[in-house]
Amino acid sequence: MKRWFLPLFLFVIFTLTAFQGAFAQPDGASLFNSNCKQCHATTDATVVGPGLKGIDKRRPKEWIIKWVHNSQAMVKAGDPYGNEIFKKFNGAVMTPFPNLKEDEITAILAYVKAEGDKAPVVKGPGGPTESGEPAEKGYPWILLTVVGTLAVLFIILNKVKQGLEKAIRAKNGIPEPAPVTQERAIKNWIRGNKKLIAVSLIVIMAVGSWKGWYALAAIGINTDYQPEQPIKFSHKIHAGQNGINCVYCHSGAEKSRHANIPSLNVCMNCHKFVKEGALTGTTEIAKIYKALDYDPNTQQYGTNPKPVEWVKIHNLPDFAYFNHSQHVKVGKIECQKCHGPVEDMAVVKQFSPLTMGWCVDCHRNTEVKMEGNGYYTELHKTLMAKYGPNAKMTVDKIGGLECARCHY
Repeated sequence: MKRWFLPLFLFVIFTLTAFQGAFAQPDGASLFNSNCKQCHATTDATVVGPGLKGIDKRRPKEWIIKWVHNSQAMVKAGDPYGNEIFKKFNGAVMTPFPNLKEDEITAILAYVKAEGDKAPVVKGPGGPTESGEPAEKGYPWILLTVVGTLAVLFIILNKVKQGLEKAIRAKNGIPEPAPVTQERAIKNWIRGNKKLIAVSLIVIMAVGSWKGWYALAAIGINTDYQPEQPIKFSHKIHAGQNGINCVYCHSGAEKSRHANIPSLNVCMNCHKFVKEGALTGTTEIAKIYKALDYDPNTQQYGTNPKPVEWVKIHNLPDFAYFNHSQHVKVGKIECQKCHGPVEDMAVVKQFSPLTMGWCVDCHRNTEVKMEGNGYYTELHKTLMAKYGPNAKMTVDKIGGLECARCHY
């Protein structure tokens, strides 16, 4: 009995721990805050898009799931309600979320309904607590139940085994053995199960190393990071609908290592005259005036301007060197290559992982635009002689994989 119980006990705990994610249910509150909050409210209030209160009554869940995955496909297909919403909000395109699973969207709808209807507090596993935060998931209770059941079963069977052994000794006249201390029993079990212990440790270390590797590899990767900024600025309106070139605001992208956050004086080139936004009215533009201590009525600047505390989205490690002008001006790389379709983003998010592997893959696959590019005239001739006139001149062929290019 003692020989098989401990490894079985360890195996059950280890298995449940390794696959705990299978028991977790999607958290509607966090999913809403990370994907929907920037454009929608759980009430009737309009933010960028319509308020979501009562959405479950206006449209069936299957329709909502399709709309979240790709609203424009439904608009182009002639969906009546979709076209009505699209026209009502002046053709503003909703950001598609094809990676949201059906159960995650269902969780978001449940959260919206609970918030919109001001549902009473639900207590118990998986429900919200009195503070409004999601309660502890059901997984710990499952684990404790399994462990407790095994412990009780072990105690009962061990007692039965001891009683049977004692009865056999009494029947055969065998004297009772000297009592064995718990320490001695543990040592005896270890001596008798060395192979099993070794295999169990190897499996635990292997799986632990595998999970630990991916956990450590994910540190600092903020794909889809989409913080709320102190002033709501829509790239979709400025870069998309109005067609403003990226370098008009981010002038450093062509001239220096940093793209630069545009100063509010750049904003005032337009907003000295444009005093009302298409979606937010005067609210957000007024924040620009306040930061500059500017009076739009007298068109006079005060003496107490304050900087806007923008939240940084794209952040490379200090040991990695990246030069915007080298890529934008010399390499003629489009901004969207790294930053994604910002012209469609009402709120900018980190589109690419910006990891070393991602950069290396780009350097291996991106062809350098050398024809007619004065920066590469002489180098182009040298490379053609080395690799042949028809070779694809990718970045790695001009030293793009040398460690010192990015780390020095």
